[in-house]
Amino acid sequence: MHYAYKLFDRIPQPDLFIWNTMIRGASLSPTPSQSVYLYVKMVRAGNRPDYLTFPFLLRACTSLSAPCTGTQFHGAIVKLGFESDMFVRNTLINMHANIGDLAIANYLFNNHGRNDVVAWSAMVAGYARRGKLETAQELFDGMPEKDSISWNVMITAYSKNGEMKKSFELFNQTPWRDSVSWNAVISGYVKCGSHKKALELFDRMHQAGVRPDNVTILSLLTSCACTGSLNLGQKLHHFLLESFSRKGLPIKLGNAIIDMYSKCGYIEKALEVFDNMEELDISSWNSVICGLALNGHASKSLNLFEEMLKRKVQPDKITFVGVLAACSHSGMVNKGREYFDLMQNKYRIEPHMKHYGCMVDMLGRAGFLKEAYNFVKEMKIEPNVVIWRTLLGACWMHGDVELGQIANRELLRVKSAESGNYVLLSNIYASIGEWRGAHMVKNLMDTDGVHKEAGRTLLDGDKKDRIISNV
Repeated sequence: MHYAYKLFDRIPQPDLFIWNTMIRGASLSPTPSQSVYLYVKMVRAGNRPDYLTFPFLLRACTSLSAPCTGTQFHGAIVKLGFESDMFVRNTLINMHANIGDLAIANYLFNNHGRNDVVAWSAMVAGYARRGKLETAQELFDGMPEKDSISWNVMITAYSKNGEMKKSFELFNQTPWRDSVSWNAVISGYVKCGSHKKALELFDRMHQAGVRPDNVTILSLLTSCACTGSLNLGQKLHHFLLESFSRKGLPIKLGNAIIDMYSKCGYIEKALEVFDNMEELDISSWNSVICGLALNGHASKSLNLFEEMLKRKVQPDKITFVGVLAACSHSGMVNKGREYFDLMQNKYRIEPHMKHYGCMVDMLGRAGFLKEAYNFVKEMKIEPNVVIWRTLLGACWMHGDVELGQIANRELLRVKSAESGNYVLLSNIYASIGEWRGAHMVKNLMDTDGVHKEAGRTLLDGDKKDRIISNV
């Protein structure tokens, strides 16, 4: 559009066709608000809009979530007599259904649009995107003819709402399975944590001959990261390198690859991708800083953080999770305290539960149990189960029975009666030879109806579930 604007400015008296072309281009650009500016400029120059002018303006209003501006355009459409045009009417229905007045959308639909599949799809999409899935389903079921857009709207709506059973059911029923359909169900399973199912669907997608796009790859890289599926992650990386061999990887995809390699333990490859990226954002830095910290490279993680600050990149809350985790895993207590203060005082970032968790873990590992307990008591937010369990684990590590009892009581107070908490407390007693105390905890487990459970792990390599008993 930049070059188009330059050419446009050289035209002394643009005709309506040129104005409409510019408005259309602006409405589809990353800055759709420019289309409204062009419309105002066009009218002030004495040009009368026609029925081709408004659909793109209405689309821009929908993209911008600007119902008031859209309603003003609707008034101009009525005044100029364009409301009866099918193209204009359908974009009006779409605009009102998605961001405007549903009553107006219904009026236009019931009086003029029931014979048009585009109008039906717009109404279905409007109700679905507002979370009114029952009404959307009723409209969808009543459609005289369903197109690929309406199928994809419903599949996506159920997927975004976490109703994967219904989404997958519609996915299996649709006669059109394009990349949008596949992306909707794959990303839905990823968001609800069913990564194995997402990867199975990708296999089906590949067998069906549907080429994955960037949306698919992003979802799959997330699943690979969460399941440790390094082989598939590497294949996706190679696929992207071939697709973007000339212009380099987009930032989002590059960050997802870094995150995947980091979480799969292949930190050297994550660093290689990071070093070769042409453009970096805060997510790029965070992925490597956190990846290094969680893979036992604390010093490298902190050095990279310092390098980031030198480059004037503003850290965020995720950055400090990685930094504090690095300090915790390496026993750099003083450095951790320093960074925790830096986060609040210089960068004005309020601590979240993960920041507190890292600090408690760091102090607990180093044996500063009383300081860790006082730190928990002074937290600005209510400590959750993870905080107290972290403290309990530190008490077991250092044999502090008294503080372990306090942590266990707090866990019971927040209604976390998991067997692991009792086992930890029992082990604290056992570690210092207090067998009577250990026996007392086991009796308490029986009284509270808590049973020691077998641990479960999923081994991705041979795709088998195995049960490993707690010892």
